[in-house]
Amino acid sequence: MHADLLPESTLRGAVDLTVRLVEFAGALIIFVGAAWAFVQFIGYGAVRLRDWKGSAGAAFGFNRIRLALGRFLALGLEFQLAGDILRTAIAPTFTQIGQLAAIATIRTALNYILGREIEEERREIERLSPPTGAAPQGTGR
Repeated sequence: MHADLLPESTLRGAVDLTVRLVEFAGALIIFVGAAWAFVQFIGYGAVRLRDWKGSAGAAFGFNRIRLALGRFLALGLEFQLAGDILRTAIAPTFTQIGQLAAIATIRTALNYILGREIEEERREIERLSPPTGAAPQGTGR
């Protein structure tokens, strides 16, 4: 005699709730990041409106905002992918596995591209950052 510890319908309900919470967390992270970046962009633009054209300082500020937004997006996408994986955790069909593979491929590609952009932005910020207490390189002093 085999007794189910947890009926499949109960397990599906629990996983469905978990998937919704994880996906909501991912969407919330992306929304908060976008809202934060928008506020920073507006605030930065209002303060430095005259500096936007050709200024390294303006590029530095803009790149910092983009870098932070990229990090929010990457984290939010990770949560979204986790939700997709959870969705197929219980008795997936071949259709669900195929959909997960397609979604995972797209989100992984997006994360890879975002990661590269984040790294480029980080290097640009380091390049534009003023040196801290050291003589500029290449001066020979």
